[in-house]
This record gives sequence, structure tokens and C-alpha cells, in this order.
Amino acid sequence: MLRFAKPYADCVARLRVPSGFLLVAAFGWFSDPDAASLAAGLPVALCGLLLRAWAAGHLDKNRKLATGGPYACTRNPLYIGTLLVAAGLAIASRRSGLALLFGAIFVLVYLPAIQLEEQHLRKLFPEYARYAERVPALWPRRARYPAAEKFQFALYMKNKEYQALAGFAAGALFLIWKALM
Repeated sequence: MLRFAKPYADCVARLRVPSGFLLVAAFGWFSDPDAASLAAGLPVALCGLLLRAWAAGHLDKNRKLATGGPYACTRNPLYIGTLLVAAGLAIASRRSGLALLFGAIFVLVYLPAIQLEEQHLRKLFPEYARYAERVPALWPRRARYPAAEKFQFALYMKNKEYQALAGFAAGALFLIWKALM
């Protein structure tokens, strides 16, 4: 994975939410969906949303190291889910420029944020180093870290992952409306 200088990573970590608003504005303005792009893109985005939901149900932030569910296959399933949602929406939008914008923001904003979170987790959980040796940062592979945690709907709610569901629903409805116009 690319390594970013800490001052840059600190700066762009604060840009995650504002960059999201930029993406929404660009998406709304430039998208030009049709039935075929919706049929191709929305299922990809839905898979990303489901991955995010699964991960959120295993994540007890700053209290316990998440190693179960999707965290047994990758250290960053929430970010992979976000990338899949963005890719699906870009496919549905029929605009390659939006896909490039999503990709650039992922590389320039999200990858440094991942590095900062990893530094935080290494300080918070002594067992993180062993976990990181066995589980890849982004590219998932068959589970290599034994963990028995089960999905907990209470964690899904505590992590407010329903907000991602609401955002996806709004985006999908907007695309459908725009395709019908």
C-alpha cells in the first residue's frame, strides 16, 4: 500500500466528509443513467453496502479489535465496501469521469486515512501487529485469522451504518428519477 507523510494524512483525514459532499454534488450534476447502467451498477453498489453492514456489525470501535466476519479476510472491509458503493454508482451514472474522481479521492483521501487508523489501532491494541501480519490491508483473501465473533445488529446500529443505507437509497432513487427524466 502507498505510504503517505503523517502531516498529509492528518490533513486529508479531515477532508473525508467534505470530499463526500463534493462527490455527491458532482454525481448529481454529471450523472446520466439509463436502464442498462442502473441494472449493472446498482447491484455492485448494493454489494458494497452489504459488506459495510456486515463489517459494522462486527466493529466495536476503540473497545475491541475487530477480527471476525469480514475482518478475518481484510483489515478494511468498510473501506472496500465504500469503494464498491462508489464503483457501482459510477457504473450506474454512465460517466467515466465520475469513476476517475471517485478513484482519485479514494487514493488521495481514504488511503492516508487508513494509514492513520492503523497507527491508532497499533497503539490501542497490542495484538494488532500479529493480526496485521496475517490479514491483508485491502485485497481480501480467505480467512487467516481465527475469530469467533458473530454479527451484532446492536453494533450495526451503534456505528450508525443505517446512514449509509439511507444515502444509498437516496442515490439510487435519484439515479432512477434521472433515468426516467
